[in-house]
Amino acid sequence: MKKLRVHDLDFEIYLEENTLKERVSEMAHDIFREMKGKTPHFVAILNGSFVFASDLLRAYPGDCKISFVKLSSYDGMVSTGKVNELIGLKDVSAEEAIIVLEDIVDTGGTLLKIDEIFKAQDLEWQIASLFFKPIAYKGKREIDFVGFEILNDFIVGYGLDYNGLGRNLKNVYQLAKA
Repeated sequence: MKKLRVHDLDFEIYLEENTLKERVSEMAHDIFREMKGKTPHFVAILNGSFVFASDLLRAYPGDCKISFVKLSSYDGMVSTGKVNELIGLKDVSAEEAIIVLEDIVDTGGTLLKIDEIFKAQDLEWQIASLFFKPIAYKGKREIDFVGFEILNDFIVGYGLDYNGLGRNLKNVYQLAKA
């Protein structure tokens, strides 16, 4: 399916499933090498990162743990600029190698909230994001592991949604050019 409609918007293919899975597997191996024998505790940001987290963990060649936190900053296609913590983080300790799994980093608002949460618990962490929009990024924190750097286009699929729909799509689609 090269084009599709989600709600009131048309989207066209951006990245196909095999390309996504290949890159996620590469990221898993990069993280494994970076861990140098440590067991990472992945913290997946729901809802968007669940597909990415699932594929990354299956490709990870060593032992690992996973926890979830739910944050929200989007209303439709636009970041509200305000991040709400919906489900808190638990079961993570300062002795662990914490790697946050994010579907997409754009403005960096979610990372700022995660940093607040982790600093309050005296936790150090790294970030692995499947997508990164350097043009939109306003944060100062370096993104440790990046799957794809993309333009500031709106995308859907592979866990990313538009008003709740599209997360189940195997491919990633971008807003169709007019």
